[in-house]
Amino acid sequence: MRLLIVGTLGGQLTAASKIAMQRGATVTHADDAEAALRVLRSGRGADLLMVDVKLDIAGLLDKLSGERIHVPVVACGTETDAKAAVAAIRAGAKEYIPLPPDPEMIAAVLAAVSQERGDLIYRDEAMAVVVKLAEQVAPSDASILITGESGTGKEVIARHVHRCSSRSGKPFISINCAAIPEHLLESELFGHEKGAFTGAVARRIGKFEEADGGTLLLDEISEMDVRLQAKLLRAIQERVIDRVGGARPVPVDIRIIATSNRDLAESVRQGSFREDLLFRLNVVNLKLPALRQRPADILELADYFARHYAQANGVPSRPISADARRALLTNPWPGNVRELENTIHRAVLLATGDEIGVDAIRMPDGSPLSVVQGPAERAVQAAEAVSRSLVGRTVADVERDLILDTLDHCLGNRTHAAKILGISIRTLRNKLNQYTDEGIAVPGPGEVRPAI
Repeated sequence: MRLLIVGTLGGQLTAASKIAMQRGATVTHADDAEAALRVLRSGRGADLLMVDVKLDIAGLLDKLSGERIHVPVVACGTETDAKAAVAAIRAGAKEYIPLPPDPEMIAAVLAAVSQERGDLIYRDEAMAVVVKLAEQVAPSDASILITGESGTGKEVIARHVHRCSSRSGKPFISINCAAIPEHLLESELFGHEKGAFTGAVARRIGKFEEADGGTLLLDEISEMDVRLQAKLLRAIQERVIDRVGGARPVPVDIRIIATSNRDLAESVRQGSFREDLLFRLNVVNLKLPALRQRPADILELADYFARHYAQANGVPSRPISADARRALLTNPWPGNVRELENTIHRAVLLATGDEIGVDAIRMPDGSPLSVVQGPAERAVQAAEAVSRSLVGRTVADVERDLILDTLDHCLGNRTHAAKILGISIRTLRNKLNQYTDEGIAVPGPGEVRPAI
């Protein structure tokens, strides 16, 4: 994470800077608002501004907005600066950090703003298949589309691809297309020239140029306006960008990774996403399974989060009890890994004994997880639902769907699919040849079936 500290570095701000660096942040310093703006325009960029509350934070936020620079701001100052703190929050600062700095508060603010963790934690075979494919394609410059439900870890996989690539020593720049207003996104991506619009008092370098030589992650690209998609397509195809108000193209050398929690093929059919852009991005598709589809990861991640948040909150590290583990396994986790992380964080804070018991596994409002009704009941309900879905279908149809769904799950890997199905590779190939002769689409290695 890139942190820009704005203000004269006295002892307390110096301490805050050291704490941030210990937490893994890259720290840059600017004496005042104008110096901070020069840093942001230059392409060095920042993911968070920590600004001395004594400075004109409202004026700085106005200038950032006027120049279409989208970056969160937190204010910091002594605890006696109550009026200044209130004024800073009202002006648009996200948080106020009292000085002298508290290491845990700074860590929490950095985590809340960046919303990222670089650790890739997995055990389930379904996730292992995706990670293996990611590592296979990482050394190339091929564009990658990462799909999956919200909270499944799409950005974590994107960072893993970058670390495994030949570009790992260069910048990894992430931009959330859903979080930035439409009228700001073009400037945020491509930058602008002085005088390009009202408020453009100087040239500003965009994310494409910031990421030069490295990787650019376009998070939730499905939220991008279709008009801007045309400009993005040109940038990806020709490896040049046009700054807003610019007179000549600027060459860039980047690897594009995009994520989406939507079905982009359906978005193409609805006219909200360009088909040619989808083809350009979807050279390789990493499809992340939902957490409920990789049960072996639930406890692995839960143990990791329990250790992490015990250390972060200065409380004893406790194991998760057997009853609590059963409760975690029976929950459907609609919010995926993000929901599990928040649940374990709460449990670490609520636990009182030598273990994290089932009574500490609660919803945000303090109520128990709805799934602690008994795993046997859920298993029976699931079995009944499956049985009802099979009534009226032929054995051949059910067998075909089972084989193709398993192959889809394995991203076309015949050997792995045969092992899961409990049949020989020869039998599987014969079945697939039969389906192909019948005109049914069969995914090749590394592919999934196209949506119907």
